[in-house]
Amino acid sequence: MKGSLDYLLNPRSVVVIGASRDINSVGYGILRNLVKGCVLKSDYCGPFPGNVFAVNPNTDEVMGVKCHKRATDIKEDIDIAVIAVPAKIVSYSMKDCARKKIKVAIIVSAGFSEIGAEGRKMQNEVMRIAKKGGIRVVGPNCLGIIRPLISLNASFAPTMPPKGNVAFVSQSGALADSIIDWAIAEKYGFSAIISYGNKADLDVYDFIEWLEKDKETKAIALYIEGIDDGKKFMEVARKTTKTKPIIALKAGKTEKAVNAISTHTGSLAGSFQAYRAAFNQSGVINAETVEELFDLAKTTANQPVCKSNSIAIVTNGGGCGVLAADYCEMLGVNVVELKESTIKKLDKSGKMHPAYSRRNPLDLVGDALPERYEAAINTLLDEDYISGLIVIQTLQTMTSSEEDAKVVIEAAKKHPDKPILCVYMGGFYSRKGWRMLEDNGIPDFNDPKKAAIAMHALIKRGEYLRTNK
Repeated sequence: MKGSLDYLLNPRSVVVIGASRDINSVGYGILRNLVKGCVLKSDYCGPFPGNVFAVNPNTDEVMGVKCHKRATDIKEDIDIAVIAVPAKIVSYSMKDCARKKIKVAIIVSAGFSEIGAEGRKMQNEVMRIAKKGGIRVVGPNCLGIIRPLISLNASFAPTMPPKGNVAFVSQSGALADSIIDWAIAEKYGFSAIISYGNKADLDVYDFIEWLEKDKETKAIALYIEGIDDGKKFMEVARKTTKTKPIIALKAGKTEKAVNAISTHTGSLAGSFQAYRAAFNQSGVINAETVEELFDLAKTTANQPVCKSNSIAIVTNGGGCGVLAADYCEMLGVNVVELKESTIKKLDKSGKMHPAYSRRNPLDLVGDALPERYEAAINTLLDEDYISGLIVIQTLQTMTSSEEDAKVVIEAAKKHPDKPILCVYMGGFYSRKGWRMLEDNGIPDFNDPKKAAIAMHALIKRGEYLRTNK
């Protein structure tokens, strides 16, 4: 398995079977992504540096790439094939892949088990050929594979996201497409994006197993509709979550959604309660929304876990601090009472406003400059009984979001064992500050509830790791 996925996610050569001159076709998009970088240009696009081949019996070349009539006509070795032909002829393409001894095939073509009995019959035949030929299969009915680090866009996603340390494994290709567009706007980086569709062969746990060893991946985000082998999933997840966090968004909580899943990827959705229990037992963090999935992925990828359920909140806006405390309490996050000795240290710093709150949440008052934030943040992080910090900034006339960000970044370097999450309320005039935070691995949220949810995840993950050594 590991060897097959090495070829898939670090290939030296790719063939597009179904390459086309039709700019509106999937085959055109996939080939363009590989040889030109992207269909839609972004700052992160670049051509795949390995060998790219094309198969189309009806034309001589596409975008300067010679077209072969069949994969078997290509003399060079090929690691992966991306198959983008009508479902009815995929089996013929797979036979050629087997003769060519291609290691892995990505079948982006739809029209298989997701459409019912006839499609399932075709899918079974394709898999029979693949297994006989020793070929591992991604899909069918999938988007494909993206590895930004090596400029590999073996998919029909129109562009490339930034490189980063979060891997996204998604049963839905369209969701992955949308996430890529969002990631470019937000500069959210990925180590890999894997769309696996109908999972006729390779399933989510196969990818988790490989990503657990991938040095570029620090957290794994999952979008799941159904899992066929729950025991295997739990076995792999339990092993992986001891070293890397897994965050999962499970679709199919309602009857209508379960019915929709059967026609989307042909999966059996199963009971959501059963999935939630399996996640809890194997250390997988459950996400409720798409936004939460990626909030928690970036948080767990870049921040240490909480050593105990005992956090503090620092704010220059009392109302925002109260909201954060509310959300923390609702989630079971302990906003700890500050010790008298801590308050004395804050008083002695000479940086506090006479009207500062002297309690947790620590309200520094609206005119807080970076020096006041610095004194408060470092004093609290120095305390053994405080295991994490939420820092809130609201924009006042004297606020310097960039200087405040520098304070947080330096504090994080001094206290690498304690998580710091920020809430820079607002947007336009604070953007340089929150961008600095994100670039230094400190998650910033535009809502205190999101920070409370993220801190809760770090607390729960810490508890899981301590009890599952």
